[in-house]
Amino acid sequence: MNKTRGPLTVAEAFNPRSNSLDFLRWLLAFLVIFSHSGPVAGFYGGHDLGIQISDEQSLGGVAVAGFFFFSGFLITKSRMGRSTIWRYFWRRCLRIFPAFWAALILTVVVLAPVAWRLEKGTFDGYWAAAVESPKTYFIDNMFLTLGERNIAGLGETVPYFLNHGVRDWNGSAWTLSYEFLCYIVVGLLGLFGALASKRFATAFAVVVIALNALQWLGAGNIGGLNRVLADPFILMFFAPFAFGMLFALHGDKIVLDDRVAIGMLGLGLFTYAFGGWNVLGQFGFLYFLMWVGVRLPLTRWARFGDFSYGIYIYAWPLMTLATYFGLERYGWLAYHVVIVIAVHLVAIASWHLLEKPAMSLKDWTPRWMRSLSERVSPLTARVKSRIVNPDFSSTRFADSLRSGERAAS
Repeated sequence: MNKTRGPLTVAEAFNPRSNSLDFLRWLLAFLVIFSHSGPVAGFYGGHDLGIQISDEQSLGGVAVAGFFFFSGFLITKSRMGRSTIWRYFWRRCLRIFPAFWAALILTVVVLAPVAWRLEKGTFDGYWAAAVESPKTYFIDNMFLTLGERNIAGLGETVPYFLNHGVRDWNGSAWTLSYEFLCYIVVGLLGLFGALASKRFATAFAVVVIALNALQWLGAGNIGGLNRVLADPFILMFFAPFAFGMLFALHGDKIVLDDRVAIGMLGLGLFTYAFGGWNVLGQFGFLYFLMWVGVRLPLTRWARFGDFSYGIYIYAWPLMTLATYFGLERYGWLAYHVVIVIAVHLVAIASWHLLEKPAMSLKDWTPRWMRSLSERVSPLTARVKSRIVNPDFSSTRFADSLRSGERAAS
């Protein structure tokens, strides 16, 4: 008797080379722009879009949760592959840092000087500014921890300062340090064999999600458990990332059902409006995102390039510069049309001139390092053969030993 086939699982439905995740990440990046135009340009009463409905999260925050979810899914699948820990981190650095550094340089060399000229009527004195020196902006921010948010004391004439007393040239970039921290955690989990054990990795992800729920429920002093957890954003960002990890680890068991997806979307919308988003509702929405990612036919969205990261990191600086010209005074539509066009042009240039060339180096190894590796390879192989027991190891070397034993038998 033939067994009736049910809905496809994530593993069955998700094609790494043909999916709509690129479109969704592009869409989420623009959701961040529309949300941030509140504080940056003074729309929506000067507040992020979405907090008029939810007291837990803006629509920009919803989009960022989607980014972390997809990262958790894709990065975990990548780490479960055959790359070494060094290769893994090299690839993560190539994806994050070149474009981020370009955004810093663009801001300090082009955008801020233009803003200075608009405020002061001259370019003179910009590089000699004693407060928030342009000369230190790149160095203070280059490793993702933003130590200098503003440049040369600028910003007292724009809506963000007038409404909130805040001056910031890239208010989106602060989340990147949390994303890279997630990369580090996944890298270490792979290094110590945790991803080879679905049970251990699952327990880690579930604990993160549970601690985040307890944090938002106010059940106990979660921040007091550990100095790291004292930062509430750690768990807030790690929770959707951990949920993505579960989809990577158990893609063969998680089904993508149309009715479930609609129900999960309903759960997300309900909790967003009435409470419980951070505890439960976001996970319903993230399930819905994965369902959309495999159901939509927009599988060639990134055929001209992956612009979502560029849109995310260049948008805020461009939006800020636009307010120095007073673009927001021409209305919501005019402001956003100009920003959408401008950020696309910059993101496209960034992808083709910087990000794509950088990613082409993902398998590059310096000649001296390759030579050194070849020289020490026989020695390391002998050491490994003496200390690695394939019965108690999940390393690639242990896998090769087990394959050799099977071949010999």
